[in-house]
Amino acid sequence: MTGVKPDATPDALLRQMQALERGMSIRTQELERENRRLRRIWMGTLVSVALLLGLATALVVVAARHGLPGTVADVVEARQFMLRDRNGAIRGTWSAADDGSIRLLLQTPGSKGGLSLSVLGGGASGITVRDSAGRSRAVLGLLPDQTVSLLFADENGTTRTVLSLVRGGSSTLVFADRSGSAKVGMGVDARGQSTLTLPEPPESRAEPAPEAPDSAPLGAPKKAPAPRR
Repeated sequence: MTGVKPDATPDALLRQMQALERGMSIRTQELERENRRLRRIWMGTLVSVALLLGLATALVVVAARHGLPGTVADVVEARQFMLRDRNGAIRGTWSAADDGSIRLLLQTPGSKGGLSLSVLGGGASGITVRDSAGRSRAVLGLLPDQTVSLLFADENGTTRTVLSLVRGGSSTLVFADRSGSAKVGMGVDARGQSTLTLPEPPESRAEPAPEAPDSAPLGAPKKAPAPRR
């Protein structure tokens, strides 16, 4: 009769448990390695996406400021444009107002002088030259009635010379004094006749002299000279 060792079954069970533990340990190590590999891939993907987003943002900023390399935008829309020099000072503006007028202003550095181009909502347009104090010294304008005028002003802003061409064909040139009062005017009317306007002399503004005594009829009483007022 063959005998059976009493510890045979526990040894087999122990070996199975040890084999199972080794298998679980190996599987755990494989899972850890797989997790580390996935983390590296995930981090690399995040870095790549961040780089792509950064490049896209930089491209959008550059395109907004300078346009895409080798391309020109067909339409650029805005309510106002401002021109600055390298020091940041505003040297020019181009804007549209609510009343329909459009103005282009160019300024000299450090002063109010410059040049402005205006187109008003009513149809008038003009070019104005300003001095360093901001006073208009020369204006070229076109009115809605097709009258073209060129004005010159002195250092006080008073208009001293006006050259105008009216739609009907007449043209005038007027000179004024320091107070702005017109003194001399000349021109050509619509019929082609030349005109000259001079200030009225002082003697022409006095009352007419009384009639001479010998001009009265015979037998008529002589008129006394009218008193001067």
